[in-house]
Amino acid sequence: MTESRFAPRIFSGIKPSGGLTLGNYLGAIKRFVEAQDRGGAETIFCVVDLHAITVWQDPAELRAATREVAAGFLAAGIDPERSILFNQSRVSAHAELGWIFNCVARLGWMNRMTQFKEKAGKNAEAQSLGLYAYPSLMAADILLYHATHVPVGEDQKQHVELTRDIAGKFNHDYGVDFFPLPEPVIEGPAMRVMNLRDGTRKMSKSGESDMERINMTDDAATIAKKFQKARTDAAPLPATVAELEGRPEARNLVEIYAALAGITPQAVLDRHGGAGWGAFKPALAELAVETLSPVSREMARLMADPTEIDRLLARGAERARALAQPILERTFDIVGLVRGG
Repeated sequence: MTESRFAPRIFSGIKPSGGLTLGNYLGAIKRFVEAQDRGGAETIFCVVDLHAITVWQDPAELRAATREVAAGFLAAGIDPERSILFNQSRVSAHAELGWIFNCVARLGWMNRMTQFKEKAGKNAEAQSLGLYAYPSLMAADILLYHATHVPVGEDQKQHVELTRDIAGKFNHDYGVDFFPLPEPVIEGPAMRVMNLRDGTRKMSKSGESDMERINMTDDAATIAKKFQKARTDAAPLPATVAELEGRPEARNLVEIYAALAGITPQAVLDRHGGAGWGAFKPALAELAVETLSPVSREMARLMADPTEIDRLLARGAERARALAQPILERTFDIVGLVRGG
């Protein structure tokens, strides 16, 4: 359990590499809005653009993607007055604390990180040092604000566990109780939204076909068309979730419906069990359009005024720095780095 002396504070972020998808919305942004609206904890959300450049990015595309992610946060309901919203590179303390944590983290810990192995594949020697070491920067993102809870997908849980290891080792090595041990928060249905053409693969911004994913900038007609053409099997919807075993495309569409409607997958089957895809897909498409169209319209409005997005991100960065700088300065002091004068 997180140490009680640390005030509840939530931190999470999204990497601006390509456009936002339904997976980002259901698995992350929707949860962030719910956390903000529940109250009880300060909420800090970040567009992690420094993480994006661990692989090469076209500069113009990176700027556009950063603003698109920010627009997605805002359009979905993140209130820049109730939450802190900013892009990571505006707060240099992230990189500064990241270096200190590079010196705390152990090589063996980094070698166990599965995401690097998955992304690098057989070409690990050609990857950037940043891609290898970015989990320690992610730890800095979280601990720079003494965050106590981190909403993540299941595939990011290992990074929060590494953050706890880094915080614990820092505290032990310097004989302090300075950094909290943050808890990963994994909750709700459809946290892992899968590909519409292959239910065994995660919905991704980098997929080969645009029909594989729902983009948050898609209009109503496109959203409906993609769900109508989503891959399925021949059998109708079953009566129970257990009967979805071995039917990845069917499970994916049921879980997407559940997440959009705010109900359980079993409740979806209670409502639609026995129906064929000719009936279920239009119902899913209608629900998706009803839920997502207002967000996509607001995103389009915001993205037409990049100056306003930049202004809001700059204001968020000011608030973030006010929290981060005292924690960074105290870290320098604990480590023994000479400051001031």
